[in-house]
Amino acid sequence: MPRFIVRLWVPDRPGALGAVASRIGAVRADVVGVEILERGGGRAVDELTVELPDAELVDLLVAEIGQVDGVDVEHVRPVRRAEADRATASVAVARALAGATTAEVVLAELAEGLTSLFEADWAAVVDPNAGAVVVLRGGDDIPSAEWLAAFVIGSSAGEGSFAAVDELARAKLERCGLQVVLSREHLPLRAGERQVMSGLADLADELVARASSAG
Repeated sequence: MPRFIVRLWVPDRPGALGAVASRIGAVRADVVGVEILERGGGRAVDELTVELPDAELVDLLVAEIGQVDGVDVEHVRPVRRAEADRATASVAVARALAGATTAEVVLAELAEGLTSLFEADWAAVVDPNAGAVVVLRGGDDIPSAEWLAAFVIGSSAGEGSFAAVDELARAKLERCGLQVVLSREHLPLRAGERQVMSGLADLADELVARASSAG
């Protein structure tokens, strides 16, 4: 049966998600995955992986969910990855990183894995000190190496490990002095997604350091 990811704004109170699940069941659909992406201001941003008996029921699904007080549907998209949820998909990326035999392959797997995991437009591993892009994955509409290096340096001046722009996320690879930048214009990158990205970047950083010392 077709699966869709439904991104919702939900009141951060007990029973709100249960009310949504009830409406989903009204169209003979099943929730097969739940991910909390962000919480704050009395609301939460959740992503539900929903299995529908027929893809033509998507509009009815959105209408039913919209009947729940305080709930807004931000985005609906088909599931493109093989895994049912992002947690499982993240483990698959981590396994690919761990199986890489050289530092170059680790970085390539990181960029490839992040692009697929977050359905991103592009991902770049950047060396800000050299003003160079080490690895690039994605489409044609990608900024220059100079722009990416300037973005990394400029956003690093703020607090935290991430960029403050909704469509861009940045994570550090401390040991090797690199940073990975991810872009997704069609849908904001939320805090939970940025945390997953940071965790995978940390793993890649450790693996690159090991490969470099072994070489």
